[in-house]
Amino acid sequence: MYKIFAINLGSTSTKVAYYEDDQMILKKTIQHAKEDINACSGIFDQYDFRRRDIENFMKENGINNEEIDAFVSRGGTTQPLHSGTYRIDEDMLEEVRGGKYGFHPCSLGCQIAKDMANSHALPLTVDLPGTCDYNPLAFYSGMPEIIRTPAHQALNARAMAQKYAEDIGRPYEELNLLVSVLGGGTTVTAHEKGKLVDGQNGVVGDGAFSNNRCNAVPVGELVDMCYSGKYTYEQMKRKINGESGLLGYLGEMDTIDIERKALAGDKKYAEVLGAMCYQIAKDIGAYATVLNGKVDAILLIGGMANSAYITGMIKERVEFIAPVVVMPGEREMESLCLNAYKALTGQIEIKSFEEGKVLHV
Repeated sequence: MYKIFAINLGSTSTKVAYYEDDQMILKKTIQHAKEDINACSGIFDQYDFRRRDIENFMKENGINNEEIDAFVSRGGTTQPLHSGTYRIDEDMLEEVRGGKYGFHPCSLGCQIAKDMANSHALPLTVDLPGTCDYNPLAFYSGMPEIIRTPAHQALNARAMAQKYAEDIGRPYEELNLLVSVLGGGTTVTAHEKGKLVDGQNGVVGDGAFSNNRCNAVPVGELVDMCYSGKYTYEQMKRKINGESGLLGYLGEMDTIDIERKALAGDKKYAEVLGAMCYQIAKDIGAYATVLNGKVDAILLIGGMANSAYITGMIKERVEFIAPVVVMPGEREMESLCLNAYKALTGQIEIKSFEEGKVLHV
């Protein structure tokens, strides 16, 4: 019997799961103390209390670290990598610590998984945010100095796409799917016959605005803002990811509350929320061209997919392309643990960071 422990770091919490072979035994979301989070200036400063809280959970539930066969974490932000299951190694950790491709709590998760595995267990990660099996054309930005690189919720997008395929009794490798993640970040990815062939950088780059991110904005005006003298480099980075989107327009980003006010007749709230859905629908339409219009289904996933109001606005604009399937929530923990189990039992290969690189940049 293989014992697998998974971690998935969010901004204020850590999801954990314990599996024995392919069966879930325990699953929990650990809420971290606000004072611990507020005392840290960056995500890697949170190492001590994050690891402490994870280890306390294990002790409270009688899970012996030394008996774990694999520690698996949601992946950190790296250069483009092919989809799959990876051993966390020092080369990968060096890149996520450097922040060249952005910072995310899951970058720290990889470090914690590697350290907790020590020498007795496999440290693994699955379908990192930089996952892509792109056509070379997808990397062109229009400016030679900039390569388009993905930063999306690949783990959940692929897991939900595979679940949809399972539900309809067809192999994922036979389907063409568009998957729109509706969460703290909104992204669209194109899946062609089991490969993620194009997608967005939802952290600081592409597509529709979301809760607190602006993503794609008019470039000329953005450059003017950067050189206006009103903002520092750090302030502009924070404005792009942290102070824009719904938060920038409305001063709040809780979509449940925003939807309630929109439905109550507040025209501004309705218009801003409608604009976000309008942009998401445009992205879905654009990505249909990646699949030459041959789309089997459009999947709307993530936390905001629980809203019939939001999904309804998107659906009415894109259902002419293909059937729209609403699949709220996520399957990240299941995907982490089940892929780790398949790796341990030899059903899938364990890739190295070096061999998984797409561009070798």
